Amino acid sequence: MEKKVDYTQQTEVLVAGISGNGKIKEELHALYPDRLEEWMRAGDVSTKQGELRLLPTLSGEVKRVLFVGLGKADNLSQDEVRRLIGKAARYLMERGLADVAVDATTFPGEPAEMVAETFLLATYEVEHYKTGKQVTPYELELSIWTEQGARVDRGEALAAGTNLARRLVTMPGNILTAPKLAEEAGFLAERHGFKLKVLDKSEMEELGMGALLAVNQGSTVPPKLIVLEYNGAGDEDPIALVGKGVTFDTGGYSIKSKVGIVGMKGDMGGAATVFGVFEALGRLKPAANVIGVIPATDNMISGNAFKPDDVITSMAGKTIEVLNTDAEGRLILADAVTYAKEFDPRMIIDIATLTEGVLVALGMEITGVLTNDQELYRRFEAVTQETNEMVWQMPYVDQFIRQVRRSEVADLNNSPGRMGAMIFAGSFIGEFVGETPWLHLDIAGTSEQNTASELGPKGATGVMVRSLYRFIEREAQ
Repeated sequence: MEKKVDYTQQTEVLVAGISGNGKIKEELHALYPDRLEEWMRAGDVSTKQGELRLLPTLSGEVKRVLFVGLGKADNLSQDEVRRLIGKAARYLMERGLADVAVDATTFPGEPAEMVAETFLLATYEVEHYKTGKQVTPYELELSIWTEQGARVDRGEALAAGTNLARRLVTMPGNILTAPKLAEEAGFLAERHGFKLKVLDKSEMEELGMGALLAVNQGSTVPPKLIVLEYNGAGDEDPIALVGKGVTFDTGGYSIKSKVGIVGMKGDMGGAATVFGVFEALGRLKPAANVIGVIPATDNMISGNAFKPDDVITSMAGKTIEVLNTDAEGRLILADAVTYAKEFDPRMIIDIATLTEGVLVALGMEITGVLTNDQELYRRFEAVTQETNEMVWQMPYVDQFIRQVRRSEVADLNNSPGRMGAMIFAGSFIGEFVGETPWLHLDIAGTSEQNTASELGPKGATGVMVRSLYRFIEREAQ
């Protein structure tokens, strides 16, 4: 994928940035002898930010150039560059132009890694189950021209991990069941040599995972606890990633509305993110130890389903009064976090499509975060600013914790109320974390997007795969 800058290489389309305050490369001038500046003055080639112009050349090697207007290039943020590259990628995809070269040296900072990552994200296609006319998939052949060594492989790997997460979130709940999610973990482990353990229902019963098992009570599909291990750093304590894997959520007896229940196949977005991070770990093999713990089940209604007013006992031995069966994610995460602690992790990060409250508070572009360790949050936030997967810290304070502990019949209740719901949900999980440094990421708003963007189609985003991998890599340094 990575090549030296060489305008004698054959390509169907060359993508090049062009700015209003930068020097145009001589090689670009040579593709349009004595014409390029004239066309720029006439507006046929625009330097305005976001403007795209696709022109044939007079060269036999580079057939076309897609000029990407950068505006004043020295004023562009990293995310603006990323979105301009993504816009160019989607433009070419829509026109079926797949043999693409990008001259990364024409973009600010020579972002070769970002080009690889962004092109593969932007051209991702949603899988479907239509039986009519088949659409030929877009098969991108991308080469990136650069003057210096760049982590193009990292860009490819992070895009692959993100796209894996997208694919899983998109799969229907009748196809991606908990056992099928365990199969996907098996494929992942076989592909990259990970250690894999899958606990079945009887093993959960032996361990006393009453919270996870309660959520599964109404289902005819057995639950699975999926444990992936990546060991790249010897005997060091691992980072634990815990991902919510509710493959479909009816809400149980606290049933969702006919509108709210649609799309609940995506309630395993946290699990998908963990899978995506492990895909990147397997490809790039950083010097880190990571475990992934995924509690997988659906939340259904039947004569056996758990009910409001039930009291259940978690693996940690804490009793829980069930006030809302639609607050099931925090229950399965409670047992998963308890299990993860048996690995003596240096930190725990849980990722979950957990609450509607985070959408009300932060919309669909910002992930809500709770933490018991400010320095840990600071380090993680710094990484998200580079990936532009925005986060915002919510308060984790005694006033909220006391309300989670308020019950006349049990140690905890699973739903103190609607006001502050996102914080209550995270605070509940915090009761099982203890003193271990911890981040809780509520991706209910950011796991999917309602419309297409420069970074991909409508639907699943694979959010936090890129940030979590980079964070793990940086923590290993």
